[in-house]
Amino acid sequence: MPEDWEARVAAIWADDALGDDERIARIDALGAERGTRDGRALFERAGARDAAGREAEAELLYRAALEAGLDDEHRPQAVIQLASTLRNLGRHDEAVAMLRGEVARDPASPLRDEAAAFLSLALVSSGKPREAASVALLALAPHLTRYRRSVTSYAMELGAEGS
Repeated sequence: MPEDWEARVAAIWADDALGDDERIARIDALGAERGTRDGRALFERAGARDAAGREAEAELLYRAALEAGLDDEHRPQAVIQLASTLRNLGRHDEAVAMLRGEVARDPASPLRDEAAAFLSLALVSSGKPREAASVALLALAPHLTRYRRSVTSYAMELGAEGS
């Protein structure tokens, strides 16, 4: 049953012909199959509203999903998506704090680089573009085939100057 449920959720997300209201209705119907306190169902319901631009509704559902509990794949997604929603709602400091926690998580989050990307966006929104560039470059540096040490050093300087 869980695999079938996952496949049906994926099919809804893959259907580009669906409008926002129809996608929300279908995701809500699938979520109802798992109950009102199922973290994964709440996460999908939040995402549907977030994608529709209904950030205030999405925020409540993301928080409920995190409180209910999510697996190691979906928990970091929910943190990133909630923080992005908070940024869109103008609550930049809260988004920054949440994303800093995800970037610093030990053991490392499987979506650490993705969290760093959204942290960079939240820092720009909060008026800290130098620190945002530092975070983005530090996330990028390990993936470079050349100049890794130089980019890391410059990124650290930017971060220090932005403090």
